[in-house]
Amino acid sequence: MNCNKEKTVAKSIIAARGGMTLLSRDEVNKMLEMGTGSVHALFRKCCLAVLNCDAKEDDAMAVLSRYPDFDVKLLPRERGIHLEFVNAPSQAFVDGKMISGIRDSIFSVLRDIIYQSSEHNDGNFDETTQSGITNMVFEMLRRGEVHQFGKTPNLVVCWGGHSINKVEYQYTKNVGYQLGLRGADICTGCGTGAMKGPMKGASVGHAKQRIYDGRYIGLTEPGIIAAEAPNPIVNKLVIMPDIEKRLEAFVRLGHGIIVFPGGVGTAEEILYLIGLLSHPDNKDNPYPFIMTGPKEAEEYFRQIDAFIRFALGDEVASLYEIIIDDPEKVAIKMVDGLERVKTYRSDKQISYYFDWDLEIDKGFQFPFVPTHENMLNLNLSQDQPVNILAADLRKVFSGIVAGNVKEFGRKQIQEHGVYKIVGNKELMNRLDTLLESFIDQKRMKLPGTEYTPVFEVVQ
Repeated sequence: MNCNKEKTVAKSIIAARGGMTLLSRDEVNKMLEMGTGSVHALFRKCCLAVLNCDAKEDDAMAVLSRYPDFDVKLLPRERGIHLEFVNAPSQAFVDGKMISGIRDSIFSVLRDIIYQSSEHNDGNFDETTQSGITNMVFEMLRRGEVHQFGKTPNLVVCWGGHSINKVEYQYTKNVGYQLGLRGADICTGCGTGAMKGPMKGASVGHAKQRIYDGRYIGLTEPGIIAAEAPNPIVNKLVIMPDIEKRLEAFVRLGHGIIVFPGGVGTAEEILYLIGLLSHPDNKDNPYPFIMTGPKEAEEYFRQIDAFIRFALGDEVASLYEIIIDDPEKVAIKMVDGLERVKTYRSDKQISYYFDWDLEIDKGFQFPFVPTHENMLNLNLSQDQPVNILAADLRKVFSGIVAGNVKEFGRKQIQEHGVYKIVGNKELMNRLDTLLESFIDQKRMKLPGTEYTPVFEVVQ
């Protein structure tokens, strides 16, 4: 037991699973070399987030401080690689054995943090070009074994907040259930709330339809994994290097997107998708996009819709549909949209499992680092193309997410104070109103926690 009196398991060793069981000696040696220093620190943090299942905090630094004696070591073996855990959270174990789903997720962390770092060190990934970034996203998804060659488009991406209330959570389950009955697989950010609910509902729908190979894919990134640790239903986990590659993985892997109530992270995702779909080169590419929630969330979507229309123009509203309090209608509309996706990709000879045809501007691909200078220098002028403005508005929300829950962003706020967001008067008024509504509706933090703003909107 550690100094903070948290229940822990003193020592545990687990054997590799999945793709980590078939490694050459050279690959193992490279992983041992990479698994030190900053890479080890990142690996340790992500492992702890996965092991700290069902936690009530969404702060990576708080999780690390609760388990200061936790560590994980790589043990080379002839049959792949083993992991040794020291003072791991006890909730990840049953009768001294690590829960099977958590164990699978741990080896996804090993693959995407340590193995991916060794591949990057060998120059196998090129992050300096747009095509190189897309190839990296594809390769990481392929290694995560989430692609299903030849399978009819049926993967629905679900976005939404991890701090939604019980009514909203139940609604996400109801929508997932209706999707599961219609054979849809689910992909989310892998965490709790609106990321867990659709998977849970779909699993029941799949069971009723005797679908035994349902996919429940979780896509995350190191900076957010403590806030959105993998829920127990995820059966395929991939940890992308940053939020931009995570978002690209969502839109290229998925066939349609449903957005549930959320906060700034959800607003970031909405603006990302609108920015992509409003690009002239994507106007013929069908991409079903539905925002939905119970009656209690109607005001949330009204505010989002009003802000989008003011900032980007009424015409972008044709890219999405808002459906309130009707899970069955949402599922029917989405399945109809998936048929259009299938027809389009068949006609254009585009793969079902990865949309290479989708055009993504560099403003959405290259990582945005939320320093105070970068936040201050965002171009929030409406005198530019819609997709370009959407890119910088997306970065506003990305920076606030970082300041709220990511280790880098929280350190920036501690050292330099709140982020300042600057733009023309009316747009900043609308943005300030939207952000204040998120605070009033308790959408910035987990329920029961107080929120301290990490931003100031300046006219």
